[in-house]
Amino acid sequence: MEHPNQFALLGQRRFAPFFWVQFLGAGNDNVFKFAFTVLVTYQLQVSWLPASLAGLVIGALFILPFLLFSATSGQLADKHDKARLIRFTKDFEIAVMVLAAVGFALQNVPLLLVSIFLMGLQSTLFGPVKYAYLPQHLNERELTGGNGMVEMGTFVAILLGNVAGGLLIAVPQVGATWVAATCVALALLGRVAAQSVPLSPATDPGLKINWNPFTETWRNLVLVHGHVAVFRSVLGISWMWFFGAVFLSMFPAFARDVLHGNEQVASLLLVVFSIGIGTGALLCEMLSKRHVEIGLVPLGAIGMSVFAIDLYFASRALAPAEGLTLAAFVAQPAHWRVMADLALLSLSAGVYSVPMYALIQLRCPATHRARIIAANNILNALFMIVSALGVGALLGAGFSIPQVFLVVGLLNAAVAGYIFLLVPEYLLRFIAFLLTRVVYRFRVRGEEHIPAEGAAILVCNHVSFVDAMLLMAASPRPIRFIMDHRIFATPVLGWLFRLGKAIPIAPQKDDPAAYEQAFAQARQVLAEGELLAIFPEGGITRDGTLGEFKGGVMKILQTHPVPVVPLALQNLWGSYFSRIEGGTAMARPFRRGLFSPVTLVAGPALAAAQVTPGLLRERVAGLLAA
Repeated sequence: MEHPNQFALLGQRRFAPFFWVQFLGAGNDNVFKFAFTVLVTYQLQVSWLPASLAGLVIGALFILPFLLFSATSGQLADKHDKARLIRFTKDFEIAVMVLAAVGFALQNVPLLLVSIFLMGLQSTLFGPVKYAYLPQHLNERELTGGNGMVEMGTFVAILLGNVAGGLLIAVPQVGATWVAATCVALALLGRVAAQSVPLSPATDPGLKINWNPFTETWRNLVLVHGHVAVFRSVLGISWMWFFGAVFLSMFPAFARDVLHGNEQVASLLLVVFSIGIGTGALLCEMLSKRHVEIGLVPLGAIGMSVFAIDLYFASRALAPAEGLTLAAFVAQPAHWRVMADLALLSLSAGVYSVPMYALIQLRCPATHRARIIAANNILNALFMIVSALGVGALLGAGFSIPQVFLVVGLLNAAVAGYIFLLVPEYLLRFIAFLLTRVVYRFRVRGEEHIPAEGAAILVCNHVSFVDAMLLMAASPRPIRFIMDHRIFATPVLGWLFRLGKAIPIAPQKDDPAAYEQAFAQARQVLAEGELLAIFPEGGITRDGTLGEFKGGVMKILQTHPVPVVPLALQNLWGSYFSRIEGGTAMARPFRRGLFSPVTLVAGPALAAAQVTPGLLRERVAGLLAA
């Protein structure tokens, strides 16, 4: 079912009940955790749990189940109906919150610590279900928006939960009672919402559960490692949690020791960070034009580094002050730069993470999706633990908090560069993203004809040196291109095409071995169920007209009779990358202004048995005139 934007999903049963289940659950977690932290930090004196360690112990107990039981929860989510698992986790949450309510009423810290661990277990069970549910109910065009809504909802819930937990526990005499009642009420509301979640059939009902968490954890990590692009995306998401955990853990000390503010200032930083993440997550659907656009990932990574580094410069030389109130803090212009850096840093993190989650959901096998997401949760937890240890080591070595931010910003640039070179598709899609949003005003007509799954051949007219980039931007799936071997000698572009594993082809009379090797690679692409693109004119047009189509497509169809989709690039002749300058391209910069309109038109696929070079040329010519 199509929708005008991601917010329309909130009016649909396939998404809305699920959204409110995860929103209420995230809010409840944080009401409980923050209220408990405040209780043992300010109100109770527990000799065996010093106030300085309370937050660390509570956080560690909550995250421990993710390490121990994520592998088991991933198996359960693949084996059973996800709607029923969601309802079970909400029943379990009610039981845990009743136990926590008793702990608050008695002010029994050990009982509350047990409840924290059990709440972490409940979140562990829900995690794989949450991200495996979405691709069962949303199509490819809705997946980015759906993930954006979930990400936004999670961080808003975290923010509201922390604020509510802090305010409720601070009420004299009855604060703990109010927290207990609120936690139970939120759990009950979540269970009501869960009742309306539609059935989501098991993707691997015959799976035999391995109850050994250690061997299954290793098996899950091996499983995700077998899907290269997915594995690198999992590493990218885990790095984002490492990055974000540094800032979230530093807010109280950063507000007190660097910004010279009181507790209200620390809360303001959390508000700014949460709003930034949510805004970035929601922007993804608009920026991606409702596709899974991993070209946004490098954009987000650049923003994360730039604004983390600028936060160091903005905060290292602030004027001395003492216990600034919220009003006094906001009144100083220097502090607005700090808040802007924090907002843009977190916004960039939202832009960075949502396409990666969507890519994992789209690319991993449906039968193993929940287990792969469980492996992602395990790595997320490990990276957050390493983050805490790393920050502690830097502070212990004498680094200031702004210097920690600088180190993390520089590390982010190095890690992102490494990931993008390992998975060139991110970098290529980023260049395609810039090309279609800045150099050209690009749009696609007939995009429903570009196959969302299965092997197919795409044929297109060849107008410029960037035709492949434009086709890449039009398809959420990777495309392998067969290209004239001479284009690989072009500076920069040749390197990019090699990075994208384009297949070089030479005329048979010039290099018979290279000619046959190109067709062997093309057949392998189709055998793996991927998309193959060919420019059948054999070269870039020198006069803007459509040339004769060569017979290479027919040679491939003899052994792999797959559908053939005709495409046509309109209005690209005359641009900087076309051969309009006397047969030469890229001779006169800014030959046409930025945002020049360019259109890709896709036509209905032809069955292999119908295809002839003449018919393909006729179809492409018709699309050019459309």
